[in-house]
Amino acid sequence: QVQLAESGGGLVQPGGSLRLSCAASGSTLDYYAIGWFRQAPGKEREGVSCISLRDGSTSYADSVKGRFTISRDNSENTVYLQMNSLKAEDTAAYSCALDLCDPRLQIYYKAIDGYYWGQGTQVTVSS
Repeated sequence: QVQLAESGGGLVQPGGSLRLSCAASGSTLDYYAIGWFRQAPGKEREGVSCISLRDGSTSYADSVKGRFTISRDNSENTVYLQMNSLKAEDTAAYSCALDLCDPRLQIYYKAIDGYYWGQGTQVTVSS
């Protein structure tokens, strides 16, 4: 079973940038897409961005369009999320997941109860 490991979070000032990485432990050939999700304290988890592992098509939540860029490196089995012009409201724990989104339909699926999200990576935007 493929496992995902997130990294790259940290503390950054408003307007700053971070690049998150989502590394898969094995081949992702059997999967369709990887999505980035985030959850702020007291809020529900929301989909941020999604990329197809087949054709590279992408989608973004309205709140991050024009600021975040998702990309993939198939040779490294890694998906990246470049986050620019960060705002305080981007503060959250960021996690990635397989096949919980569809970039062509621009939708994010709700994970089943008990879904293992992994450790995620914390992004804090603060001056």
